[in-house]
Amino acid sequence: MILISEPTPTLAQLRAFLAVADHLHFREAASALRMSQPALSSAVSALEETLHTRLLERTTRKVLLTPSGERVAVHAARVLKAVEDLMGEVAQNREPFNGPAHLGVIPTVAPYVLPALLPMFSRRFPRLKLTVHEAKTETILEEVREGRLDMVLLALPTEVTGLVEEPLYEEEFLLAFSPDHPMAGADTPLDREALKGLDIVLLNQGHCLREQAIDVCREVGARATAATYATSLPTLVQLVAGGLGVTLLPESAVPVETGKRVRLALRRFADPAPGRTIGLAYRASSARSAEYGLLAGAIRSALRARRLPVRIVG
Repeated sequence: MILISEPTPTLAQLRAFLAVADHLHFREAASALRMSQPALSSAVSALEETLHTRLLERTTRKVLLTPSGERVAVHAARVLKAVEDLMGEVAQNREPFNGPAHLGVIPTVAPYVLPALLPMFSRRFPRLKLTVHEAKTETILEEVREGRLDMVLLALPTEVTGLVEEPLYEEEFLLAFSPDHPMAGADTPLDREALKGLDIVLLNQGHCLREQAIDVCREVGARATAATYATSLPTLVQLVAGGLGVTLLPESAVPVETGKRVRLALRRFADPAPGRTIGLAYRASSARSAEYGLLAGAIRSALRARRLPVRIVG
């Protein structure tokens, strides 16, 4: 079976008819649209033919709308306004740093970096409607791959194909333990070998900081304690402050976690100190990838201005 679709009105026809309906005069309508009067008349006639109805009553002295013409004028105005809104919205979204943007952040970064970033986003990019999603590494990587997130703040490298990775800063891991621990009281840098024989407390599975800590321990043959795990970095700090072991603490977390009346002792490692690189990742195929690259630069500037205990990269 062959289906023959009915012709539909064109935007040009609707625009011509609406101009006549507004002015009730062909010459004035043609002048308003900057087109010839014969072309205007032809467009209106084509619309009447398409709709199989008379829209105008033409006399030698004036133009009147028929009842059908009055109803069509209402619909034509609505259609043309919708098209105008569509074109305006698309044009606006083509402007940089405009519209919605979804940012994913891992939990061991969010509390320590977002206070420096969110005011910057609001001040420098007021038209960017930023939404922040905090989740573990595996979750935000899946969501940025699937397009549910636009960009993610996490530890690099991700080893995920199709992502652009913008390193933002590097930070050291400090060894954290209770002030009553035998290693407290000294301030000389520790060799990584000092991790051997210590009860090292980790975050639960799914946190990249856990895997990084395990890698550091594995390098020197140390073994993490399997009996105690924490669901978050603040909980981990509380466990360590309570004497349940030691842990590796990112330096960016120190001002926050030691400012909550938590009794915690810290020691640095000798060079090369263990640490991590935090960066911004986004899909290379994203139409806004150039914007996200510029946002990475703005993030570096905000972190530098906040004077976090990290080394800005780039």
